[in-house]
Amino acid sequence: MPDIPAEFFKAYDIRGVVGAGLDSASVRRIGAAIGVEARARGQGEIVVGRDGRLSSPGLADALAGGLAQAGMRVVDLGRVTTPMAYFAAHHLGCGNAVMVTGSHNPPEYNGLKIVLAGEALCGEAIQALRRRLDEAPAASATDEASAEEAGRVSHRDIGADYLARITGDVRLARPMSVVVDAGNGVAGAVAPALYRALGCRVEELYCEVDGRFPHHHPDPSVPANLTALIERVRASDAEIGLAFDGDGDRLGVVAKDGRVIYPDRQLMLFADEVLARSPGGVVIFDVKSSRNLDAWIRARGGHPMLWKTGHSVIKARMRETGAVLAGEMSGHVFFGDRWYGFDDGVYAGARLLEILSRQADCQATLRALPDSLCTPELHIPLREGEPRRCMEELARFARFPEALRVVSLDGLRVEYADGFGLLRASNTTPSLVLRFEADDAPALRRIQEDFRRLLLAHAPNLRLPF
Repeated sequence: MPDIPAEFFKAYDIRGVVGAGLDSASVRRIGAAIGVEARARGQGEIVVGRDGRLSSPGLADALAGGLAQAGMRVVDLGRVTTPMAYFAAHHLGCGNAVMVTGSHNPPEYNGLKIVLAGEALCGEAIQALRRRLDEAPAASATDEASAEEAGRVSHRDIGADYLARITGDVRLARPMSVVVDAGNGVAGAVAPALYRALGCRVEELYCEVDGRFPHHHPDPSVPANLTALIERVRASDAEIGLAFDGDGDRLGVVAKDGRVIYPDRQLMLFADEVLARSPGGVVIFDVKSSRNLDAWIRARGGHPMLWKTGHSVIKARMRETGAVLAGEMSGHVFFGDRWYGFDDGVYAGARLLEILSRQADCQATLRALPDSLCTPELHIPLREGEPRRCMEELARFARFPEALRVVSLDGLRVEYADGFGLLRASNTTPSLVLRFEADDAPALRRIQEDFRRLLLAHAPNLRLPF
């Protein structure tokens, strides 16, 4: 049997470099393990989707074969966004989905995002799949072919149903002009059509699906990846620019004046609308998000809740609390209001356009959102396995005497009277992640200096991005 590296089984998904332990043989075996786990949960049918990466068609075929070999009925959706696979699991009533995607990672990566019985697998559930590998039946190419002939693998186009579900609910007060930058990810095949169906004038930027990502990396959380979108929005008659990651579950927003509207400020707009219908509702935001969210949500009668970063853990927390809305700084937005509670960047874009279309001056609305001096996500690359060990050591001797409180929910979020600093281990790449926010430049420098002292005392040779 193929040797599958343990480090592929991450906190929220399974992910690795294609050809370096991740290939058709290993994905077929993982598919069989997922099938065994699904059957143990009483499940019989599962949908499979794939993104636009060059390796995804072959891996999706292998995945379907492994699932079928384990006794699952497989509905192959073909090329879709990750949220469309989640939607299909709801719409078709099976509650199970596996998406072949490398998300926002470079072209050589790929992986699997998994939902079983309505639960997005994460943490221990992902590790349990790894332990299932030895129980899973081995599947061969011959087995895959016979499984399809026997009717265990069928095909379904979910696109029309997905568009109809959104256009049947979202209503724009007036047509808007928008530039869409899909970064050559799979959202390019979906988002322009949806926004045109809602009545928008759409200019497409890098919407041709190309798994090589030739123009820029498909990650809207990195400001450098928004440069072309900013230029196009400024030069055109567009009112707003929307950007998506490689599999379409994250949203980036650019205003007419070229400013990036970071996801925590997007969440303010969404909370304003959702809480008007659901007073007292829980709104969740992750540890990377602005401290301005707490007061904003309370002022609108909502209950703010700080939580760990990660799409799977946020979805789990939403189920536990009945939250009406959630968001994280990387661009995932989760609507429990009028939607299914999963993250969908394309749908979030539609909800944003609906809100802005009702404003007399949408640019003034965006400018009026509370803001602070802040940094984007900053990353310190390390070797595989190092970030966790580093955080454990730092947490033992970290001291912040001027802080109001230190939140250790997910890394170290250190809150001051005039800002905060965050240091945590990434769950998707071998790196430490930092973010800073402050009322003014001197406060930002002071908070960063606290973290600089901590990091360099632990590792003097670190190259810090601030």
